[in-house]
Amino acid sequence: MGGGPELGRVTDKRPPFKYSALARVWFSDTDAQGVVYYGRYLPYFDHARTEYHRHLGADWTALQGEFVMRASQVEYHAPARFDDLIEAYVRVSRIGRTSVTYECHACLLPDETLMVTATQTLVLVDPARRRPVPVPEADVTVALPDRAPLVVKGTYAAAVGAVLAGCRHVFGYPITPSTEGAELMAKVQPMLDGVFVQAVSEVATVNMMYGAGGAGKRCITFTSSPGFSLMLEGISYMIGAEVPGVFVNIMRGGPGLGNIAPAQADIKLACRGLGHGNTRAIVLAPATPQEMLDSAILSFELAFRYRNPVVILGDGYLGQMTGKVCLPDHMVVPGIPEWAVYGDHSHRGNLICSIELSEAGLERHNLALDEKYARITAEEQRADLHRCDDADVVLVACNTPAQLAKGAVKELRERGLRVGLFRPITLWPFPIDALREVIGPARQLVVVEASEGQLEDEMRLALSHAEVHGPPITHVRRQGGILPSQEEIVEHVLGLQEVQ
Repeated sequence: MGGGPELGRVTDKRPPFKYSALARVWFSDTDAQGVVYYGRYLPYFDHARTEYHRHLGADWTALQGEFVMRASQVEYHAPARFDDLIEAYVRVSRIGRTSVTYECHACLLPDETLMVTATQTLVLVDPARRRPVPVPEADVTVALPDRAPLVVKGTYAAAVGAVLAGCRHVFGYPITPSTEGAELMAKVQPMLDGVFVQAVSEVATVNMMYGAGGAGKRCITFTSSPGFSLMLEGISYMIGAEVPGVFVNIMRGGPGLGNIAPAQADIKLACRGLGHGNTRAIVLAPATPQEMLDSAILSFELAFRYRNPVVILGDGYLGQMTGKVCLPDHMVVPGIPEWAVYGDHSHRGNLICSIELSEAGLERHNLALDEKYARITAEEQRADLHRCDDADVVLVACNTPAQLAKGAVKELRERGLRVGLFRPITLWPFPIDALREVIGPARQLVVVEASEGQLEDEMRLALSHAEVHGPPITHVRRQGGILPSQEEIVEHVLGLQEVQ
């Protein structure tokens, strides 16, 4: 809906109505006898209905169709005249497969004389095909009371965020160091009329997510590096079928079974290797338990906005680290999107499928995916900049290494060096637009990561695609479950100053 103030009001004067809007009778509304022309009551009801939608936060402009009037039954009880003040009441009396029926009353103020009653049915129509389409069941935002902050692990914080985002379907197979997220979900989902299923494997998990996401349900899984690898085929199917879902990967040391210590060696996998074919997914890289919660909430919004999986990458330390987490002031009760294969009459005829046997058809589908990826790249880049305005040396880091890099920035600033921290929050799309602004005055970029250079590769690739020629790039790296330390970062930057 458009901006500006709401022109209606919540009311309990005329049950079962709970909303109304005021209208003043204009001279042009009246006929030769001085009373309101019978057809003018319909715009009064249209005005009330529009403000009612605005009050509910319903954005009808985002629908894949437009509402048209199918039927309007009106009864006239008393006349209104020029300059009278009318209160038009409106409520939804029925939501059908493709239609919404409203009950409307028009009353004369101040004595509430009933003048007109009406029942109006609007049908949602696809303007291209000129055929009715299912009416979506919209998400509803519910206000939450103020709560004291929590002190929880990163995995717990992500689970809490998912619950507040309306996730009631959780599938998973236990794997350290991610298991606590699934463990908490197994406890709370039954109390919320939700579902937790411990699958027989990660392969089974991702296919359960395909089914739940295809039905329009918000679903999540918690896994770690070897388990994430096993899910890649199913993730490719979900991307191909445009099915939303959230994957929390708490990265650990590899390759192979490796160990359960923290690592960042799945960045390449999440950004460039999500199964076979033309696959991309938004990859979020939180750095604190608070951001784990915030990322979980955001990930569902993004997954359903773009009909695509979203990956949250945390490292093993972040998954187990305890921190202060503040809860939001609202939660989401999700509806059912119009594209879902939900099993009811209103969604009959929908199809979720990634197969396309026609070469031309598959090419068209890939081109449509490319357009979606381009839109995501343009609109969803996210980064956090810390003291970068005057920085000669810019550290680039994400997840827990970003916290260590932030400590190094403080220490180096105290020594008189102009050092800043560029923290990509989305690893794909990489926030090249923000980085472009930072590297102008910078003389050196230093990538800090717990891998052999996967974060640096993403940055270099983004710079290359954007045709940006930045300053020299060096790095501080550790592998095998060891994180770069603050001391190592400080020592590296001081070494650069000696060379210069």
